[in-house]
Amino acid sequence: MKRKRKAKSARKRVIPARLQAILRVKRRIKAQTLEFAVFGDSHVGYGDSLSIFKSLLPKAVSSGNKRLFIFGGDNTHAGADQGENAEAYYKEFRDTVTGTLGSIPYKASIGNWEATTRPLFTQYLGAVAGQMNFPGTQGKVKYVWLDCALGQFSPASLYLLRNLDDKHYYIVDFHWPLRVQGISVDSSHVLSAAETTRFFSAIPPQARDKVLAIFTHHGHKFYRKLSNIYPGYAKTKFFVCGCSGEYKCKTDGNMGYYSATLTGSASGYMVDAYIEH
Repeated sequence: MKRKRKAKSARKRVIPARLQAILRVKRRIKAQTLEFAVFGDSHVGYGDSLSIFKSLLPKAVSSGNKRLFIFGGDNTHAGADQGENAEAYYKEFRDTVTGTLGSIPYKASIGNWEATTRPLFTQYLGAVAGQMNFPGTQGKVKYVWLDCALGQFSPASLYLLRNLDDKHYYIVDFHWPLRVQGISVDSSHVLSAAETTRFFSAIPPQARDKVLAIFTHHGHKFYRKLSNIYPGYAKTKFFVCGCSGEYKCKTDGNMGYYSATLTGSASGYMVDAYIEH
């Protein structure tokens, strides 16, 4: 009888191979914290913007272990001069980024000051809307950047939103802030209520809990709302980034960038972001 009880007890401790694999994945997720940075409105080409940008960018690189850099539009002041200077601004921005970041990947969204120079934006900074795997997440988290440069989402951007699913998590970036309840950004620098509704309605209901964070810019100040940003989006965090240049950027708190974290656990992922100057 004793031998039978021991054998029965030993059998209970056997964990099927499939369950072992699941537990290993959960342990890996539980230990995962990835850092990234979010910059906005550097306006390279305006005043002293380039030197300000060049002073902020190395700080973000040297602080922690950043896996991705996000640049949220009005990266250049190209719209003010669509001639030869516009291309020089793009080149200065790109060369500063690649020379400082080295092998760290980055992606830039398009802003209103770049809308009239789209061919140059695409030439130097890539597609104006798209989706990529967030580095280090094995494809579980996607980074999505959208085009609303002139205050309206492009058809390609809405297509991306309509095709989000519940199998992945998402971090989304675009230039104009959404008109969420309580936002303190100048209303002239916020999307209309209709365009805000258009954005949120485009995301399939099953994917809404998977949108971890939305980063926006254009408002030249820092603002964040961490829950219930819109009906049906209880978990999504919403951020407005300040600026990393001189155009409408003051040294009294609205100049800088976000140092952000993507933290994974057995129950999923979460994002947070903190102001750096």
